[in-house]
Amino acid sequence: MARGYDAPTDDERANGVENDAPMGQVDGEQLAAILHQEQSRQDFEEEEMIDYGLNYKKVRSARREGTGEQLGEQAPVQEENGVVQSPTPSGSIVDHDDPDETPSIHSMQSSSLPPSRMSMNRAVSGTSSPRPFDRRFHARMSSSASSIPRIGVPGGPSFLNNDSRRISMLSQFTIETQTGSDNVDEEEQAPWEVVKWTKLKKISTQAFSEAGKRAFGRPSFLAVGAFIAIGTSKGLVLLFDYHQTLKSIIGQGTAAAESGPITSLGISADHTTIAAGHASGSIFTWDLTAPARPFLSVLPISRSSLSNRRGDGHVEGCAVLHIGFLGQRHTALVSADDHGMAFSHLATRGLGSVARNVKTTRILGRYPESSGQPDQRKPSSVLGFASLPLGNIESLTDNVGLTAILTPYLLVIVSTTPIAQTQFKLPRAKDVDPHSAITGCLAWFPAVKMASSSTNRKVSTFKSKLIYCWSTMLYVLDVEEIKPPQDAPEKGPTFVFRPRSSWRSEEAIVAVQWLSRSVLAILTVSQRLMILEDQAMRLADSSDLIAKHMYHQDLYSQRLKTVVDGHEEGENAMHGVIPDAFHMSFKAYKGRLFLLGIGDVQMGALSNWADRLQALLDRREYLLAIKLANMYYTGEIEKVTIGLLEDDTARHSMVGKKLLEIMSAALQYTFNDDSDDNEKSFGPVIQDLAQAIFGSCLMIDEKDFLFDTVYEYYSDASRQEIFLYTLEPYILDHDIELVPPEVMKDLLTWYTSHDLGPRLEEIICSLQPFTLDIDQVTAICKAFELYDALAYVWTQALGDYITPLIELLTLIHNAPTDPASQPDEAENAAAKLFPFLAYTLTGRRYPDGAQLSEYDATKAKAAVYGFMFSYSAVHWPRERGKLIVIDPNIEEELSYPYLHILLLSDTQDFLSMLNEAFEDSFLNGGNDQLVDGISVSEVRNEAFGMIINRQRITNILLEVVRSSDFDMEQRLYLDIFVARNLSKFAQFILLPGSVIRQVLTELCEGGEYGLSDECQLSVEYLLSVYHPPDTHELVDLFIEARYFRILKSVYKGDRQYGKWLEAHFDDPDNKESAFTAIAECLKPGLLNQKQLKDIKDIIVQRAQNLTEIDTSRTVVCLKSHAPDLLKPVFDQLKDRPRLQFSFLETIFEPPSGQRNNVGNQLADKHVELYVRLMCQYNPNHVADYVSLLNSGDLHLNHVLPAMEVSGVIDAAVILLARDGLIQTALSRLIKHLSTLETAITGLLNNAKEDVTIGSGSNLDEAISDLLEQIEKYVKLGIWLCQSQGHSSRSSQKPQRKAPPPKELTEEHLSQDELLWLDFLDIVIGLARGISTYAEQDESSDERSITPGHAGKASNTVLLLVQQAFTALLASTSSVSSTSQQSRKDAKPASVSTVPDDTPSTVSTPTKSRTNRPLQQPPNSHAFLRILRTLLTRLANQSSTATPNTSTLSSLQSILGQIFSAYTFESSLLDIASGFLDKDVFLNVEEAANARRKGWTPRTTFCEICARKAWGKGLGVEVWDAWKDRAQDKERRWGEKWGVDLSNNVEEPEVEVGRRPVDSISGRRTPSKQEKGKGKNRDTTPDIVAEASPVEELRSVLKQVEPSADALVVFACGHTCHMLCLDKIEGGAEHEQRHDQHDEHGRRKYKCPICHE
Repeated sequence: MARGYDAPTDDERANGVENDAPMGQVDGEQLAAILHQEQSRQDFEEEEMIDYGLNYKKVRSARREGTGEQLGEQAPVQEENGVVQSPTPSGSIVDHDDPDETPSIHSMQSSSLPPSRMSMNRAVSGTSSPRPFDRRFHARMSSSASSIPRIGVPGGPSFLNNDSRRISMLSQFTIETQTGSDNVDEEEQAPWEVVKWTKLKKISTQAFSEAGKRAFGRPSFLAVGAFIAIGTSKGLVLLFDYHQTLKSIIGQGTAAAESGPITSLGISADHTTIAAGHASGSIFTWDLTAPARPFLSVLPISRSSLSNRRGDGHVEGCAVLHIGFLGQRHTALVSADDHGMAFSHLATRGLGSVARNVKTTRILGRYPESSGQPDQRKPSSVLGFASLPLGNIESLTDNVGLTAILTPYLLVIVSTTPIAQTQFKLPRAKDVDPHSAITGCLAWFPAVKMASSSTNRKVSTFKSKLIYCWSTMLYVLDVEEIKPPQDAPEKGPTFVFRPRSSWRSEEAIVAVQWLSRSVLAILTVSQRLMILEDQAMRLADSSDLIAKHMYHQDLYSQRLKTVVDGHEEGENAMHGVIPDAFHMSFKAYKGRLFLLGIGDVQMGALSNWADRLQALLDRREYLLAIKLANMYYTGEIEKVTIGLLEDDTARHSMVGKKLLEIMSAALQYTFNDDSDDNEKSFGPVIQDLAQAIFGSCLMIDEKDFLFDTVYEYYSDASRQEIFLYTLEPYILDHDIELVPPEVMKDLLTWYTSHDLGPRLEEIICSLQPFTLDIDQVTAICKAFELYDALAYVWTQALGDYITPLIELLTLIHNAPTDPASQPDEAENAAAKLFPFLAYTLTGRRYPDGAQLSEYDATKAKAAVYGFMFSYSAVHWPRERGKLIVIDPNIEEELSYPYLHILLLSDTQDFLSMLNEAFEDSFLNGGNDQLVDGISVSEVRNEAFGMIINRQRITNILLEVVRSSDFDMEQRLYLDIFVARNLSKFAQFILLPGSVIRQVLTELCEGGEYGLSDECQLSVEYLLSVYHPPDTHELVDLFIEARYFRILKSVYKGDRQYGKWLEAHFDDPDNKESAFTAIAECLKPGLLNQKQLKDIKDIIVQRAQNLTEIDTSRTVVCLKSHAPDLLKPVFDQLKDRPRLQFSFLETIFEPPSGQRNNVGNQLADKHVELYVRLMCQYNPNHVADYVSLLNSGDLHLNHVLPAMEVSGVIDAAVILLARDGLIQTALSRLIKHLSTLETAITGLLNNAKEDVTIGSGSNLDEAISDLLEQIEKYVKLGIWLCQSQGHSSRSSQKPQRKAPPPKELTEEHLSQDELLWLDFLDIVIGLARGISTYAEQDESSDERSITPGHAGKASNTVLLLVQQAFTALLASTSSVSSTSQQSRKDAKPASVSTVPDDTPSTVSTPTKSRTNRPLQQPPNSHAFLRILRTLLTRLANQSSTATPNTSTLSSLQSILGQIFSAYTFESSLLDIASGFLDKDVFLNVEEAANARRKGWTPRTTFCEICARKAWGKGLGVEVWDAWKDRAQDKERRWGEKWGVDLSNNVEEPEVEVGRRPVDSISGRRTPSKQEKGKGKNRDTTPDIVAEASPVEELRSVLKQVEPSADALVVFACGHTCHMLCLDKIEGGAEHEQRHDQHDEHGRRKYKCPICHE
């Protein structure tokens, strides 16, 4: 059975070949072996690049022959005898498995190999620990990180910017110019084509030549299968094979030649039959074995016979745009035309074409109107149409003829056999932009079976799927098959269509084709080709096809024009452009694309991975080629579209070989280029090439190629230093651990000759030691003091851990004692000795810290322990070795000589190292342990045969240190070591009590050597396992040593709580614990009465210590646990007033969240003391605090002196005023203001006389502080006067009558008026004194005072005078009790600051409305009396004033400015009031008009005739009449604006009769939902001119019964029929007699009930 799709095999995919369809009738011939794109070779000119961070200028010269840089040596493509010849490509666009989920290259960043991690110049990382033996030793290279960054292979080529139409998959990588500029003059284009196009020259010559056009017509349609079919404008079909030979001309001399141009072609599944649709509506099928006459003919229906038609078919003149065969049958067709109709055609069997009968069934669309009238239905057309082809496996869809049809409005999938039936229907998606272009296309991919990989032959089956597009949106639809039930097979299969994914394009899509199971070819309206991966829905590549001049035709614009023109711009309907159709010229077959152009036919295939690499090699882009090959190897780039296999093993084998070829070609070309330009850039080029090759060789594991071939090129060119420099970071990162001897020799020579010892040391320690020349490396290490490398080589290459130890000990011992004589070598050795020992004794390799094997670790530990703790000097090596004598004196006189030397070199570091080693299980002891099958005893015997454990080491250390001349500090280090390890390893270490007692006693002397904390911690460790019988005798030692943690533990254990609490007080490191101890001691039931009394006595005795720790916590703790101790504790603070204040502050003003539950006795006795202390330590808070106290809480004679001494006058004034001593309070305030006046005038005077004083910043600060004080106390005086006025008015005493103005004196004023008089007098005097300096400053020619000092002070004081007069006006005016009470309750402390909006001059009005003068009533004379008395007093002062002062003149100026400000404020107030009144009037008028617009009736009956007027039971006549009028109004509105509202009239939401109708306007009363915010207005716009409301109502009344007459609702709520009112008032006679109409011509009525 012939199938429609032949799946490629794995071998074919691996070789880049698809199993394409045969040419002609030859099945099995490889299409890829015949068809390949032409390829030209070009020379490239010079181009500048920056390749991924490495700047270089790569010179491109003419290709030199014989360099071997070609990949695969592909011969040029030639054309012989019309056949395109090409070698088999090494890759193809064939699917082999589901695409992976690897992110798209668009989302990837430029990657390179990771940088090295070793720091070359880092110092020893071991740092001192806060305590001995807590440190851990680290070697310099234990966590290595290279200081030389590894510059990896470039991140990837970039040939296009993001704005280009031709976007490569690698376009997200960046290429910059050498200068680093971001602007590239010329756009970098990918060296490969996305699609390799081949022009089919012979086909183009025959079909598009002038002779061919005259003979056959212009090509109009392209179809591709086993042959290439071209339909022409003369109704003919030209068939070509793939040798481009014209095999047949179909249609000549038949009816097809007279049926118009070919508009569609379809090829059967077995490629033996072809169907052609014509512009006239005719369809012909042709058997290619007998093409002389049609196999089937399906003629259209004439338009004149549409009404009398007996069957279905295309209408004459409707072009058949789409046609296809169903399944394997030659006699089953489907077709669609440009008028939106689709049909299925099934031919019966017969003996010939004459005997065949074709049955046509309509499956979509409607016939046009036959009467000649215009069709009112929405026009449509078929944009996309295809039947499901056959796959390479049997499927349930093969026999149902699934056909997908796409129109501008919906997608329909129908099954055509055995009957036409809709299987799926989907309207146009909502996410399609309605304003976008009207395009549509679709394509099926059948069910297929494929092998997943070449190594795994598992076969996978993939279901059918459909791709369809509307405008810019692309959707994928999967088809699931459901078999019919076994008990009812006649039901047939069912299908489920599941939308899977979608994708949005930037442009409208006009054609789409499947290149393979997972690759799509998309053509946009601008002729841009995009390659899309199906599963991932990512754009793999794109290319521009504008230059191909594709054939396209306008097929839909005439038909769909009304769809575009019939909608407004703002409506959500389709009205975009209608592009031309491209489906007839864009085809795909077997992974190849075919284009029908205006003048030629072209075939293309996606460039595979080998083609892209070859394109880079042709341009000498070796670095980019290596990087791209690396990406292909790792699979981090898309694999589906370029023919790479998903299987890693197969892909690595295929790409790895090519990568070696590329690197070989790059080396040969680079090192054989002798041009002059190459010499200039040779160094950077080969350096970059080395970086790229190193990364690639390590990736494909080709180190032999790296050290043999690559190093040979660099060595022959005398550039091996570049190779070695590139090699270094890879060694340091342990990517390369084995280096051939010849390379290692050159490496050592080069680094030593360039004095790079530290870097060489790290390299040696990173390599496998057995590849090194031990003698050479040892000599180099000793010469350059590379002790880390020396230890590494000896231990790892020879397994010798003693020789490095001897070398380091010798260096330390032989170092000169004089610090000035080269101490570096000894310090360097000492810095490495103890880390070496720590690593070795814990089983780690030095210096990188890698874990040793168990056998090697045990052997190393046994050797090192045996050497260190040997009783006498030893021979090394043990066999035939020499005696190791480091210090002859020690070896001859003392035992354990090597241990002596180690301890004397650095006791602390040695014991710290040993403390770390004690944690290793090797010291647990026991000879029965097996290590790699060998007992530990045998391993020890190989070393020194000594049994080493913690007990023996501890005994030896105690013996050596105590029997030798070690100082006390060194002995303390040993005591700390013993104490800590004895507690940790008590089961392994046993010491006599005398030794432990001695250790304990010595640890109590650690304070003398700065080791107090460490010794105390060690004693705690020791006491955890050792319990001395005479603990009390040791207490004296602990007290002398000040080990308070131990003392607290001992006292608490003995229940000596008093001493325990005192220890908390004495502990300088944790004094806060005293509060916790107090709380614990005072817990109920813990202590007896005597103990409790002792604890309380201690608390009282240590009261000062306790409060010094934290006074607040002291009070809280005592309040919670012992309130009775508050007073005794406070009494103990009598000599510490500062602590007393803090103590009382916590009591009387506790922090937020704490309750003050202190007894009244303490509060009553100490509140005055608290106020006095507050005056001393927090004077700014005194006024706020005393304002909260009640009257009588304080005795004035006790607190006033302290307040006056500290200057807290505001608090004193408040206290005096609260006790009723208003006059005394004011006197103190006036006195203080006078003092402030004297101070500020003195400052101004001194500044005037001394220029240096006036120019300093201290003067500004002093004047500002004084002005703040003056403002504070002036506002306090205002509060005082206002408070007195309020109290006097509330006393209910009659006011004495004011005397005539001529008799008015101060004796006639009331008490509160006298207060105001005295207060204003001092304020004006203050302003007068300061203003004098301001006037002198302005008139003086000598600017001795800094400009602004006197002026600022004067402006501030004048503003205060204005505020005082404003307060006086407010107090003497008639104000509401609420305002008075609010001012009375205001706190005086709130007026202590100047407002932010204070004006700079007094003539400018203040911004605060509270400072504006209030309107006083005409009968208020208090203000005038005070003012007149004030003027009289000032006049008297002026008469007695000195000639230098002018009291009245200055007062006149001050008062003039004040009252000018009042006048200005009054004008502003009048203007604002006018605006406000106008707005209020308009709002009220509008509300009144809205209210008069309609009224709510009281009842539902007419007040005159008592009949039902509205509501339920009235009937539907009035309601129907109103509805008709509303519909008529909407109809007239629609006619005016061109909108059809006939189907949009909605019924109102109310019942008939529930809503009253206004008698004047004829409109119903608005509901609550229709009302605005308090406005009952009709918001319906009067767009169309209407008759008057009365006339409309009259016309309604003519159609209804009298009982449903119009109503009139009055403001009183009475309701009457309009006709009833006319009868009562006399009807027309009344109207003529009174002529009562309003301004709108509406009749006026009066309520007959209310006007009876």
